[in-house]
Amino acid sequence: MKPAPFEYAAPRDLDEALDVLAEHGDDARVLAGGQSLVRMMNARQVSPAVVVDINRVRGLDALGVTNDNGSSTLSLGATVRQRTSELSGDVAAHAPLLAEAGAHVAHAPVRARGTVVGSVAFADPSAELPAALLALDGLVKIRSRAAERTVAADDFFTGPFRTALAADEMVVGVEVPVTAGRSGSAFVELTRRQGDLPVCGAAAVVGLGDDGRVAQARVALCGAHQRPVRVPAVESAVVGADEPSPFTEAAARAADGLDPVPSCHGSADFRRHLARVLTARALSTAFARATSPKETTHA
Repeated sequence: MKPAPFEYAAPRDLDEALDVLAEHGDDARVLAGGQSLVRMMNARQVSPAVVVDINRVRGLDALGVTNDNGSSTLSLGATVRQRTSELSGDVAAHAPLLAEAGAHVAHAPVRARGTVVGSVAFADPSAELPAALLALDGLVKIRSRAAERTVAADDFFTGPFRTALAADEMVVGVEVPVTAGRSGSAFVELTRRQGDLPVCGAAAVVGLGDDGRVAQARVALCGAHQRPVRVPAVESAVVGADEPSPFTEAAARAADGLDPVPSCHGSADFRRHLARVLTARALSTAFARATSPKETTHA
């Protein structure tokens, strides 16, 4: 199929893009990588009156680490490709979970065009990158013509394909705080075929204290709820662990309160089961990486 007729805007700067969004609101859609939007337009699932192509907007392709008052932040702009993030030395050094989760997204040609921010803004509850951003305690940077704001990832996702974004706003980037100390991360998932969206996936970050025990943990799931979701009951249960055996018992709480979207690829009960199994696996792998000098990562 072909998309319904639409107007095409290709702004050169951010203010111009925001002017178009302010004028057209819900009738406009932002195009970055287009891997989801174009497919939906071709299927007539969405029919925007205006498509705002931001690929020519200067500065949105920035990726790097900034330092401010002793704290460091990894920032990715709205047109940073998933493949760029996956291969970035800065991402590998400071947020390897983002690269590991990104490597599971579809196939390399898709990642070469798709953007990290586009996946976050699309808010597919089964997608890998929103869950990774949650586990990394990430932030979403939002702009409109009138204002700018920063929203915690946990507050940004509000439901299936729904976010806290207003009609005249766009996501201009994401940020991940860089933490010092011994830590490890892991992303695991189950898919029907390589490159498919996961039936369920789990992202975990484990930080160790000076005594080698778990000082903090963050776990996020995709494909297990109406939105990508953190599981604080699991996170608090593993604090103090000095070896991986408690992770399985803690992961049994991963499905508490989850309301998965059932499909032909997995029932709600099956997805809850996977949430428990994959959470234990992600925590164990993250802990092993945190305790191994060769695999120690910052996340």
